[in-house]
Amino acid sequence: MKIALVSPASFPATQFGGIMFLVADIAKEAANLGNDVVIYTTDLDFANNASTFNKNLPKKETLDNFTIKRSHVWLKINLFFLNPGIYFQMMKDSPDIIHTIGVRSFQSFIAAIVAKKKKIPLVISDQGGLTTHPDLKSGGIFKKILYKLQIPMIHFIINNSTKISVANEYEKKIFEKFNQTSKIEVIRNGINLKTMKTKTQNFKKKHGIVLPFVLFLGRFSMIKGIDILLHAIKILKDRP
Repeated sequence: MKIALVSPASFPATQFGGIMFLVADIAKEAANLGNDVVIYTTDLDFANNASTFNKNLPKKETLDNFTIKRSHVWLKINLFFLNPGIYFQMMKDSPDIIHTIGVRSFQSFIAAIVAKKKKIPLVISDQGGLTTHPDLKSGGIFKKILYKLQIPMIHFIINNSTKISVANEYEKKIFEKFNQTSKIEVIRNGINLKTMKTKTQNFKKKHGIVLPFVLFLGRFSMIKGIDILLHAIKILKDRP
């Protein structure tokens, strides 16, 4: 089966975070099952930002057992990357199924258009709260206008989807508000156990930690809920 995975970013842009790694994991697992898997994405490059695009990145690259096809971003509005070339790539390749991740993106919009024109099944997923992400309530007037303008696009993507894959009940409730309950399937994100095996020495011993500790590994940002974690730790300490 020819599977198209669509994402705003892929390797080497690891700074983009969750969506990028989720798409790569799905690509590896689907290819291991004997499928022809292609990730359609932008030419976002590795950097300490989400605005460094590189025309010199390969337009087509084989990584592990799947393929990455990139097209150049001609315009960037916050995290909304416009790369029109993705449309022509997907139309030419005619995949058997499309799975796009990150509904609030130009790439998902194009995926929905291609799926509708080619009558290809479209699976959509989102990560981080399509309508509840803290960033949606912050920023200036320009950012808020952009989010408003995205609403018709989001409805178009959801209405033209065949299935909506959500990782948990929280995301399910978000999509239920779009009156597409019958399309929703809860499919929890898996973990590749091979990546969990490590020869790293005992962490507590290495760093001389004696007391119980909580390790937070992630971006140091309020939207990650670090403040909630600290309050929770205090409650646990006060009420053991």
